[in-house]
Amino acid sequence: MGGPGERLGGTVGEGGRTAPLPRSAHLTGSEGLSALGGGCRGAAPPCGTPVAITRRRAFIAAAIGVLATPAVQAAGQARWFRTSDGVRLRYLEAGSGRVVVFIPGWCMPARIFAPQIEALSRRWRVVVLDPRGQGESEVPRDGYEPTRRGQDVRDLLAQLGGGRVVLAGWSLGVLDVLSYADMAGDGRIAGLALIDNSVGEGTPPPPRPSRFFQNLRQRRDATVRGFVAGMFRTPQDPAYIEGIAREAQRMPVEASIRLLSYPRPREFWRDSLYAVRRPVFYAVTPRLRTQADAVAQSHPQPMVEIYEGAGHALFVDEAPRFNAAMEEFLSRRAAWS
Repeated sequence: MGGPGERLGGTVGEGGRTAPLPRSAHLTGSEGLSALGGGCRGAAPPCGTPVAITRRRAFIAAAIGVLATPAVQAAGQARWFRTSDGVRLRYLEAGSGRVVVFIPGWCMPARIFAPQIEALSRRWRVVVLDPRGQGESEVPRDGYEPTRRGQDVRDLLAQLGGGRVVLAGWSLGVLDVLSYADMAGDGRIAGLALIDNSVGEGTPPPPRPSRFFQNLRQRRDATVRGFVAGMFRTPQDPAYIEGIAREAQRMPVEASIRLLSYPRPREFWRDSLYAVRRPVFYAVTPRLRTQADAVAQSHPQPMVEIYEGAGHALFVDEAPRFNAAMEEFLSRRAAWS
């Protein structure tokens, strides 16, 4: 979904495969570390520094083992703040220590990151924003464009206090995080986690006709319900899908369309990403493999994973694996000082 062409305002499809990653990047697929597994994880910082495969396997296996165990229910404490333009936004917070901030995708509520709140708050201070018009935040008339949304992230970080944070954006949240980085620089960024959206790398796929905006205007409920159901590859409780779809329709329909039509060229997102010199974790589904290859080759401190069997909400479909990867990124990659 998104605007014309590549639709960088929402989820972005991209087909095709590329040549293997450079030798400096270790490869990992759904079945573990394999150059043929279809996945890749960039070298540890600095780019090109080798990491022992056996040590990484042991670390990931241990992390998955811990994070896959039943977790104590941890919905997060709801907190509120006002943005610099006076809009009241909500965020969920759980845990203590160094901070990781999640920004959800198009029209999605903060609670979609419940698996990450439960698992990661054991060691980290986990914060998840309800962006303006989403979740339980205020629904203003305006501000549904990248500069304001980036400023909202900046205002949230001011609310949280000083120190570096890892910013994790999913889908549209990728662009909101990169909008923040473009306006504020990387001074407060310990690392970026960018989840399943284009970052403007490579050749854009050819534009395809779409009735999505028309369908939103004419039969919004059915269109949003279909979109939400399509985010997952694993079975989800119908009540869960129903609740997410209902919450995804809080903002005016034209505002939701503006979110998918960010007025930025695709190169803006690429340049914003590479201006950040902190470590980057790029977690994507196979449609973005080409861009994952490019990030692994071009960013100085990349960690890249392909989630072969997951849907767009890969952090729900493959929560233990994603949480283990985030644990590794937070504890071993992020530049906290």
